[in-house]
Amino acid sequence: MAGEQNIETAKRGYAAFSAGDAAAAMEDLADDIEWITPGNSAISGTIRGKEAVGALWTRFAEKGFTTTPQFWFSDEERVVVLTHTTIEGGESDSCDVLTFRGGKVVKFQTSGDTALAERVFGTK
Repeated sequence: MAGEQNIETAKRGYAAFSAGDAAAAMEDLADDIEWITPGNSAISGTIRGKEAVGALWTRFAEKGFTTTPQFWFSDEERVVVLTHTTIEGGESDSCDVLTFRGGKVVKFQTSGDTALAERVFGTK
C-alpha cells in the first residue's frame, strides 16, 4: 500500500517539476532531503535541504533540462523511476531512486550520463 502511495506522490512531484512549479514539486520533499548526483561535473556530489535542491533546479532550468518518466517501480520505502532526460541539446536515459519516510522524499539519488553533465556544467 505505501509503495502505491509513494508512486502517486512521486508522479505528482515529477508532473509539477515538468510544469515549472517548483513549490508544488518540493511539497513532498523532506526539509533535510539528501540529493545525490554522480560523476565529476560541477553539480555532482551530495547536497542537503530544499534550498540547495532549489538552487540545483535553477541551474537545470538555465540549461533547458526536461525529464520524462517512462517506468515506475516501488517497494514499501523506495520508488525507482526510469526517465528520459534532455539538457542543452543532449539527451540520455537515467534512473532516479526516491527514498520515502512518512510520506516525504528523504533521499533522491540519480544515475545518468555523467559525461553529458560534465559537458553541460563543466567539471569540478
